[in-house]
Amino acid sequence: MPLFRKATTGPRRFQQPVADDNAPARSTTRRGAILLGAQFLVAGALAWRMRQLQIVETEHYRLLAEENRINIRLIAPARAEIFDRNGVPLAVNRQNYRIVMVREQAGDPEEMLDRLARIIDIPDHEMRRILKEFRTKPAFVPVPIADFLDWESFAAVNANAPALPGVLPEVGLSRHYPHGPQTAHVVGYVGRVTERDLENPDDQDPILQVPEFQIGKDGIERAAERELRGSAGTRRIEVNAVGRVIREIDRVEGAGGKDLQLTLDLGLQRYCHERLGSESAAVVVMDATNGDLLALASNPTFEPNLFVQGISQSDYAALIQNDHRPLHNKWASGMYPPGSTFKMVVALAALEAGIMGPGDTVFCNGGYQLGNRRFHCWRRGGHGHVDMRESLEQSCDVYYYDVARRVGIDRIAAMANRLGLGVEHDLPLPSIKSGLIPTRDWKRAAKKQGWQAGDTLNTGIGQGFVLTTPLQLAIMTSRIATGRIIAPRLVRTRDGVPIPEQEAPPLGLSEAQLRVVRDGMHSVVNSRRGTAWRSRIVDDAALIAGKTGTSQVRNITAAERARGVFRNEDLPWARRDHALFTAYAPSDRPKYAIAVVVEHGGGGSAAAAPVARDILMHALYGPEPPLTAYPADQRPERPTAEPPADAPATGTSRMPT
Repeated sequence: MPLFRKATTGPRRFQQPVADDNAPARSTTRRGAILLGAQFLVAGALAWRMRQLQIVETEHYRLLAEENRINIRLIAPARAEIFDRNGVPLAVNRQNYRIVMVREQAGDPEEMLDRLARIIDIPDHEMRRILKEFRTKPAFVPVPIADFLDWESFAAVNANAPALPGVLPEVGLSRHYPHGPQTAHVVGYVGRVTERDLENPDDQDPILQVPEFQIGKDGIERAAERELRGSAGTRRIEVNAVGRVIREIDRVEGAGGKDLQLTLDLGLQRYCHERLGSESAAVVVMDATNGDLLALASNPTFEPNLFVQGISQSDYAALIQNDHRPLHNKWASGMYPPGSTFKMVVALAALEAGIMGPGDTVFCNGGYQLGNRRFHCWRRGGHGHVDMRESLEQSCDVYYYDVARRVGIDRIAAMANRLGLGVEHDLPLPSIKSGLIPTRDWKRAAKKQGWQAGDTLNTGIGQGFVLTTPLQLAIMTSRIATGRIIAPRLVRTRDGVPIPEQEAPPLGLSEAQLRVVRDGMHSVVNSRRGTAWRSRIVDDAALIAGKTGTSQVRNITAAERARGVFRNEDLPWARRDHALFTAYAPSDRPKYAIAVVVEHGGGGSAAAAPVARDILMHALYGPEPPLTAYPADQRPERPTAEPPADAPATGTSRMPT
């Protein structure tokens, strides 16, 4: 056979390739390589991520896991305590049994509250308050449920704790004021943190989020809040999956605040309130030598412990509706026309300017004519010729109309400021008012009017636009008594460390000028013609120098003068004049300065001076002044009640030696 066949004629066709037996193996190998490579990539990515999680980010995730198991809670520090000058506690801490609830641990808060209400009493208004706080606060923040529980109720909640998840019985500290109303306007009180407190940009301390944390709301509790509060501690606790506390891991106690010792003398403070009785009044007693405030009484007062526990609406309404304003701090922010107690200011301004001398006289015929207006003296028939000492002794208004017009408002205002009037004094208390000493510029700005001569005459007798506080009147008196710029002081020691007394610079008035005014004040009390003669002390070692004042709260019309001015006692209480008296004692060695204002009390000689005399006796002699110190016709019967435990020993004299 031939090895080759002859090709057939016709068109040429393409021949199919012959299959290769090795081709499928090669294709399978390529796909496997791709899959294997993908597996390696995935495995490498997983390995890289595991490395990130276990090595690079291990601390981050360890902390996250720890946070799910460990809770950090703040520990409220113990609030610092407040004492009087003799170490008597005025504000202390006592145990408070309370219940709080954490919403995220409690499940259904309403159901849990229903369970809890079967154990302790929860009033309807408290239920509403609690549910509102649950809606507004984060789920992890404890919400206070009940406060100031008795031991039986607190023990019952503890016994049922396994059936009350999220309900936490706690033993905390709450503020208590042992002497309550007697120190309420000085010490103040604390209360719950409010939404307004939390929004205060100047105080963003996390401790404010602690349930039932209390902060100062008034008095020195408010003014010294930061140093009394201290700083929070922390505790780390282990919890299980449902938030129940397993154990406490560690605890770091906070730093307590700084205890404050005030200059206040509780025994004298208590006596001031007792002596004022039911009057709406204020008393300031200060050490005239160094400015220590020994008694600061605003009457009537209130019970501060009610505010700590959350005052009821009925109790608060009773305080607000009382026309004697028990919540108003009269000695610090009560502003009153000083009346005739301002006459010492005018007298010193005239002496310093050389406009009046001690022997120069003014004739008083009962009134002073300025244009077509007549300014009246309190004594309708007049005082006749009076010099400066006599003008103070008898409180002649005409004398001071004439002198004020000659001296001018500029000199009067400058002297008033130098004596401490119209000035906001630096004390750790809220609502310290500066009063008002009017000037030409003030009237132009406030009244859009120019200053008139009649304004000067009214200012000369402490009326018109003049306003002062009892605190300022006491400061003015101490400066006149000593001739130095005495500044008030309320805090004696801080955390046991004495606060140095500030040296008082000279007032800048000569001893001769001051002696004229002091002699006049001495005659006010110790001369038979003096307006406070009946309120004197007859012990030569404890004589009083002072000045009475009566400030009008209404205008007396010409028609009323024509038919006879109504007596104060015939008028409604709110239309009666204010009674004032300011004094120092002993007159030859000033130790105590006092200012008394009795709202709508009538005349200063009748209503304020006797109060001041009795308080000064208590300051000078102790709780039982000798009967021989009283005028013979005024000697009281000795009380049979025992004196308070913290009062000085019977018969102990506190007079300077």
